[in-house]
Amino acid sequence: MTEIDDRIRDVLDADDQQFLSELESDRSLWRQIGDSMAGPMGNWTKLVFALSLVFGGLIVFCFYKVFTTQHQFEHLMWAIAALMVLTMQGFVKQWLFSRMNMLSILREVKRLQVQVALLKEKGGE
Repeated sequence: MTEIDDRIRDVLDADDQQFLSELESDRSLWRQIGDSMAGPMGNWTKLVFALSLVFGGLIVFCFYKVFTTQHQFEHLMWAIAALMVLTMQGFVKQWLFSRMNMLSILREVKRLQVQVALLKEKGGE
């Protein structure tokens, strides 16, 4: 612990400590996904989540067609389609996880802002 951490803990009252402990708690993957579906970009996140489900279904369908086609050319085309859809799903999920990471970072910055503001407020008294 550093001196600044000790000073912050000293000036926090019970309500402030409870609020900060809620911010510090680890959140599950599903909670983070749910949190990313709120706010100004919530509709985009919902669209991307739906696209990832659609791409998942398309991947299963494409691989099914790869194993059930009889002609070599069809087999090759379905395999290429499966790889393309798999790549698209990778990009969609990368965007979704980047969004969740950004929200986690913003949450941490907000927590630090609250701590600094409380320290400044209590230190000035």
